[in-house]
Amino acid sequence: MRPGDRTARDAAKRFDDDPLLEVYDLCKYYPLKGGFFEKVRGVVKAVDGVSLKVFRGKTLGLVGESGCGKTTTGRLIVRVLEPTRGTIRFHDPDGGRIDLTALSAKGMHPLRRKIQMIFQDPYASLDPRMTVLQIVGEPLRSCGLASGRDYKDRVAAALDWVGLKPEAMNRYPHAFSGGQRQRIGIARALVTEPDLVIADEPVSALDVSFQAQILNLLQDLRERLRLTILFVAHDLSVVRHVCDRAAVMYLGRLVEIADRADLFSRPRHPYTETLMSIIPRPDTRWKPDRSFLKGSAADASEPTPGCAFHPRCRHAQPECSIRTPVLREIQPGHSIACHFDLLLQGV
Repeated sequence: MRPGDRTARDAAKRFDDDPLLEVYDLCKYYPLKGGFFEKVRGVVKAVDGVSLKVFRGKTLGLVGESGCGKTTTGRLIVRVLEPTRGTIRFHDPDGGRIDLTALSAKGMHPLRRKIQMIFQDPYASLDPRMTVLQIVGEPLRSCGLASGRDYKDRVAAALDWVGLKPEAMNRYPHAFSGGQRQRIGIARALVTEPDLVIADEPVSALDVSFQAQILNLLQDLRERLRLTILFVAHDLSVVRHVCDRAAVMYLGRLVEIADRADLFSRPRHPYTETLMSIIPRPDTRWKPDRSFLKGSAADASEPTPGCAFHPRCRHAQPECSIRTPVLREIQPGHSIACHFDLLLQGV
């Protein structure tokens, strides 16, 4: 099969209301050790009970401030990290539903070609001692997908998808700009023609002049290759541009999930409202509204009782410091983890 071709089975896939990935109660805890005998004195809940669905052919944005656990969630899904508990169910078109958490490293190997990751830092994620041919072609060799002439052809095709010429194959990463290096990283992720791509803040390390180019490239590739993308970001304006749905994360938990239009037209969780208030605007007179947020950022190693966001929330009620809210659906496709819906409060 030539790179980029899709079989009749692929062409017949349903892309609406068809989850490719389902995550249930995903957790990652890190023990805190101290003292002479390195006793466990606490635990950091980097990811604490995350449940979400990524629909086939769509882009789900996972957004939140630094340290909220969004990157850890992405790495758990691709099994770069081992989860403490939870279920990660991948709907493999060739093998039905597969629980990734039940697979060994050897059992995961056949699925590596179908689940790929784009890393955040294009300077750290490319081996400076390898040529572009070796870097982009490494997944092909690892998965046993190509060799000889076909190997070079598929690497050349992947480079063409991201706007690089075949001549780049013989050069090393230091010869490229940051934006070009990220294109190489994207080509490496796409060369196996995966079904699911985890994009871990793929533009945050780039100059503003390159960010729009990479975002537009990802949009184009999603349509052309029928990709499903979990897009990890801390910038809501980026999520607004590239994602169909968005999941907002705070201190290891999801606090709101909704379609992009619903989320941006009327956020229903106080933390989402706060993130919206600081999105930069093309107005020199604009200043972020600091009244939406009070207090300091919470410490993941010393979680507060009740809602984790309540010490910083301007809408907090006594109940918020006692009872932990659960993620609940308030309307079709829109869920929040809050005791008080902002819309019902008339906020």
